[in-house]
Amino acid sequence: MPHILAIDQGTSSTKALIFDQNGQILARGVAPLETLFLNDGWVEQDPFGIYQNVLQAVQLCLDEFIAKGGDASQIQTCGISNQRETFVLWDAQGQPLYNAVVWQCKRSTQICERLIAEGIQEQVNTTTGLLLDPYFSGTKLIWLYENDPKIQAAIDRGEAYFGTVDTWLLYQFSGGKMYATDYTNASRTLFFNLNTLQWDRGLLERFKLSGLNLPEVKASSAYFGATDFAGLLPEAISIQAMIGDSHAAAFGEACFKPGDAKATLGTGCSILMNTGKLPSQAVSGMVRTICWSTSERIDYALEGAIVSCGATVEWLKNELGLFQDSYETAAMAEAVGDNGGVSIIPAFSGLGAPYWQMHRKASIQGLTFGSNKNHIVRAALESIVFQINAVIRAMEADSQLKVEALMINGGISKNSFVVQALADLLGIPVVHKGMADVSAFGAALLAGLGAKIFPSLEEVTQSIPDAKTLIPNPDRFQAIKAEYDKWNGLVMDGLV
Repeated sequence: MPHILAIDQGTSSTKALIFDQNGQILARGVAPLETLFLNDGWVEQDPFGIYQNVLQAVQLCLDEFIAKGGDASQIQTCGISNQRETFVLWDAQGQPLYNAVVWQCKRSTQICERLIAEGIQEQVNTTTGLLLDPYFSGTKLIWLYENDPKIQAAIDRGEAYFGTVDTWLLYQFSGGKMYATDYTNASRTLFFNLNTLQWDRGLLERFKLSGLNLPEVKASSAYFGATDFAGLLPEAISIQAMIGDSHAAAFGEACFKPGDAKATLGTGCSILMNTGKLPSQAVSGMVRTICWSTSERIDYALEGAIVSCGATVEWLKNELGLFQDSYETAAMAEAVGDNGGVSIIPAFSGLGAPYWQMHRKASIQGLTFGSNKNHIVRAALESIVFQINAVIRAMEADSQLKVEALMINGGISKNSFVVQALADLLGIPVVHKGMADVSAFGAALLAGLGAKIFPSLEEVTQSIPDAKTLIPNPDRFQAIKAEYDKWNGLVMDGLV
């Protein structure tokens, strides 16, 4: 029976899982990844540290698999999902020119403002589907070019190689033989033309990055070479899928037709809506992107990227000490009938979609002597719900599609208060398949599709587990809608 190795390289850890051809998890390994949070909102990671972190996770997964009686020679192929906008620059010898710059990094805020003032926002949006925001890779690379003479010289000489994390890992796994990425990761860089599915040389020239080396771009499910993971496997296996983690989750959640939408509730929150064969217009603060792709089809999507989701809860735990474990928060929120007038604007790194307030700071508003920690926790969880609602409504307006149900995954999707409040406010079922590793699962399914373990998309669907569905309570809609309107009004005040 052929098995599939899936690697989910995330911001805080790497997970490696082995799936059988029925989509069942046979073994799992997790390795935490160190992140450098520096002054002025800079966020970096060690490129070789990321690579070694992946090997560590694979080793842990293989150890568990073999301890259970598994045979590593049955692992036939591999799929990789990854943190998307984080990028690495390296030279022709494969040596990094700088630390990996993480998607959370805010160093390019002023560059974004300058480019917007120069009037190229519309060109960027029309070409790439994205906005000029530090969230995306391109403006942070411009910052490096303008502030690091060594990098500027390497780019100008044509000796700098750019890659998102998937590309960097592939380059390392293949000993420098493979230099490629997929459409989803390419579409997060500000360099990729969503209409031609090519790197956009006009934008690169405008950004003074014409000398930059860029990887070959392929479908998410395609042949990306072979590796034995530095000798961890008895022989090399094919890499048949590479895809951004949020897009992998959309595939794992079976977002296969227009209007299908999923929300990954992790450190941040990525909401993707499948819009079908053509990119939808985005005028309400959404970005256009690729949902997922195979050799036979490319599905587009609208995305709303929320910067702070679970990160808000972690801040309340680590900095304010309001609870010891995030699992306590649902009961705390339900212990009070409402938020007591407390509102939290979770702009710890600015606000993402649909507001895009780069300079906004987080705030807790409406505190009185009658406020207690349960009110604050409830307001924090509500801020997650409110942000998702704002994104879904904007997506529906832009696409003229109705979301009939929202698929959810990620750590916060286990929070019963958040999930029920989400269903109540959206007024639609919220569907939870209970998969903790849906990005890895989606990468595994795409790899299995590429390796012909699954002959067709219909066969893939049979491997996706049944779901738990939460139905909205219409009696709660008016109350939570009133709270949302108040919260949204506070956010919109920051747009002035």
